Amino acid sequence: MRTPPAHVAPPGLAQKRRRLARITLASAVAAALAGSGIYIAAAQAEEVAVPGRIQAEAFAAQSGAQTENTGDADGGRNVGWLANGDWLRYDGVSIIGTDLKARVAADNTDGGIVELRLGTQTGALLASFPITHTGGWQKWTTATGTASRVPAGPQTVFAVMKSTSRSDFVNLNWFTFGSATGTVPSASPTTSASPATPKPTTPTTPTTPTTSAAGWVPVDQGRWNQELAAFNAIKPKPVTPGTTRVPEFHTDCELANSAPDDPIVVPGLPGASHMHTFFGPKVDAFTTTDKLLSSKTTCNAPGDLSAYWTPELRKDGKPVPMKSFRVYYGSRVKDPSTVKPFPPGLRVVEGDAKKQVDTPKNAGSDHFWCAGSAETGRSADGNWPVCAQGGNLIFQLVFKDCWDGKHIDSPDHKSHMGDPVNGVCTGKYPVAVPNLSFMVNFQSLGGNGLSLSSGKPSSMHGDFMNAWDPARIGPLVKSCLNQSAKCGTEVTFAGG
Repeated sequence: MRTPPAHVAPPGLAQKRRRLARITLASAVAAALAGSGIYIAAAQAEEVAVPGRIQAEAFAAQSGAQTENTGDADGGRNVGWLANGDWLRYDGVSIIGTDLKARVAADNTDGGIVELRLGTQTGALLASFPITHTGGWQKWTTATGTASRVPAGPQTVFAVMKSTSRSDFVNLNWFTFGSATGTVPSASPTTSASPATPKPTTPTTPTTPTTSAAGWVPVDQGRWNQELAAFNAIKPKPVTPGTTRVPEFHTDCELANSAPDDPIVVPGLPGASHMHTFFGPKVDAFTTTDKLLSSKTTCNAPGDLSAYWTPELRKDGKPVPMKSFRVYYGSRVKDPSTVKPFPPGLRVVEGDAKKQVDTPKNAGSDHFWCAGSAETGRSADGNWPVCAQGGNLIFQLVFKDCWDGKHIDSPDHKSHMGDPVNGVCTGKYPVAVPNLSFMVNFQSLGGNGLSLSSGKPSSMHGDFMNAWDPARIGPLVKSCLNQSAKCGTEVTFAGG
């Protein structure tokens, strides 16, 4: 969950935000409109789709948004954590009148504007909704706007957030695009943003899901069952004497490319993201699992065509060279024999690109630190360590390793994954999968002038798009992780 920056948020804002975000509606359900990839949330069983209305969480792509349950009966779910510069994209929208409405809530007195623009984030202004303080993040009111025109045919509409505040300033529940007597607007993804149409599959060739990448994307259960059956049939390799008994294998990858793209968070929108550094295959805004499976990779583990990426590190505005990038695959559960391979097409984001807080000294391994040498000081702003000669700047990013068993992606690209509870994957996240750990090494001694393309070091994050060959990762999981045996890039046991 994104927390407003501590140095600019009103004193009670962050606490109230976190408390309200935990509101749960036991009866909340999501019904997908057939073939559209759109999710209409319902807070009560009797709620029906309202003509002319599009739920805010039915976006095809977004930047800076997260979804949560809405604290009343009218909206089901809402989109929150929206700040200046954030945006939501809706495809195939029918504008059926000039009277537009938005259901909004705000607990920030700074206020702002939600602009509806056609085609792009900076396209022709369709309408705007003024946002004022409503008394709480779940205190809803209806803002009105007048469309500048009524364009014919389906439209791509961007909702763009504008505010002088540096904190979250609005929650959105739904939009209406004209008279309620009209027909329900469709909002299916455009061709450029949609994943590829599935092709006939075999257990070794996962395909890109057809559901919008912005929503809850179900796993291909038939394929997953096939891969599990093949995995369960694998006989583990006997562990040799002297092997270090820790569940581990790894892959080493070189830099593939850099681009302001993110095919998980903003698929199909080139240049819509901050700059990312990609490892493994070359990646752009249109990358899908299918495309990865036919790509070349810079990773050295046989069968690993997965894509990994992080924000770019800069020194005085210029990219900092990479020293190395290694991904460890391990296990944090008490019984590693329960770990299964990743489901086909899994997509995960770890970390928070919107988190902009200062980094305390001695923050620990979940922050930047010095590898190979002691920390000798801090940058002038206190956020970056200064490393002794012979060392370098490093970050270790640890992913969640309990899967819900149902989805390969979720609206925030995180909610389908969870952490072990007392060493066990249970409850909403019953399936243990390999624990990813990015070790990102930079040719830098730290100090002044450093920044991430996403902002402060607290915004460090990583993305993973699974494209492992099941015939390769299966033996690694079975022999290395399940048997708590240290391996390298293949099933070769290692000591020390």
